[in-house]
Amino acid sequence: MRRSRLTAVLAATACAVLVTGVSVAQAGDRTAGHRSGPAVFTLTEHADTDTVVDLGPHGDSIGDTLAFANPVYDTAATMVGSDQGSCVRTEVGVAWECSWTTTLHGGSIVVQGPFYDAADSTLAVTGGTGKWRTARGQMHLHARDAKGSAYDFTFAVER
Repeated sequence: MRRSRLTAVLAATACAVLVTGVSVAQAGDRTAGHRSGPAVFTLTEHADTDTVVDLGPHGDSIGDTLAFANPVYDTAATMVGSDQGSCVRTEVGVAWECSWTTTLHGGSIVVQGPFYDAADSTLAVTGGTGKWRTARGQMHLHARDAKGSAYDFTFAVER
């Protein structure tokens, strides 16, 4: 009887140590590479080349395409890269569905989501290349003026 009680205590202790070790290892895997949370930074796009291709009925209509390839700048107004992509009109006068790549030194970040004619939006960061190859997160899009000549992209990216 005494021997089986000792065996049970040792087995329970071994299980507790094993569970603790697995829990610590899993927590380490979840936080590896994410020591201080997402990288948050803002870039400004100058919408120099935005072109709408009228594909449906004449004028603004569902299915029209917006294509662009524009320079992007940091908060000190230094050009740090470019973006290129396209959007499809999904709701006349209201919204587009977009996908584009912002290329920076060391890699690129891909986003996808809505672009609203008269409101800010948040797009999903769906991936990247180079130092951004494991990127995930979101990008807040804000028009700097009513003409749509410049946009702030505030990225919150984990990698």
